[in-house]
Amino acid sequence: MSKKVRLNVLGISYSQTQTGAYALVLAEEDGNRRIPIIVGGFEAQAIAIQLEGLKPARPLTHDLFFSFANTFNISLLEVNVHKLEEGVFYSQLTCFNGERNVEIDSRTSDAIALALRFRCPIYTTEEILSKAGIIIDFENEGEEQGTETENFEEGSKEEPEELSDLSEYSVEELEKLINDAVKAEDYERASKIRDEINRRK
Repeated sequence: MSKKVRLNVLGISYSQTQTGAYALVLAEEDGNRRIPIIVGGFEAQAIAIQLEGLKPARPLTHDLFFSFANTFNISLLEVNVHKLEEGVFYSQLTCFNGERNVEIDSRTSDAIALALRFRCPIYTTEEILSKAGIIIDFENEGEEQGTETENFEEGSKEEPEELSDLSEYSVEELEKLINDAVKAEDYERASKIRDEINRRK
């Protein structure tokens, strides 16, 4: 059985290229790897509201689930991002009904929104982190921030306007692009480049 690795919710960034899409970024608790997951606007709102500690006038779907579970003494013990298939992350909720643990399949965005409300841990596997994680080099990040990051400012000639045809780049070029995207905190771009690198492998 693959070792579980705990994740924290780092935040959500707005997509610059996909209307209504957001990048949910999960961070390895005891490491420097990040997993960007593209989510829809509703899911992003449900996560952001909880991260900001906001109270909507009427309960959202995830708030209703939380209240329902509490009313019937059902606990959410943990969330597991347990599978990555063709760029799609799959998750499970481990619940306790007072007598036994029950596992329920869930979309990852819903699972994260619920984990934040129940304040339960989020885990993934080392295999998924190795495949989908983006490594941030904290030692070099500060030294190079003033140089390479500037290449990816809006309007820069060195930044590819569209990353729709990544097949033109070598793996070495893609590795450089992904590092630059992470330093610029453009996790959506980094996610697309990561998927292309995985396809090559």
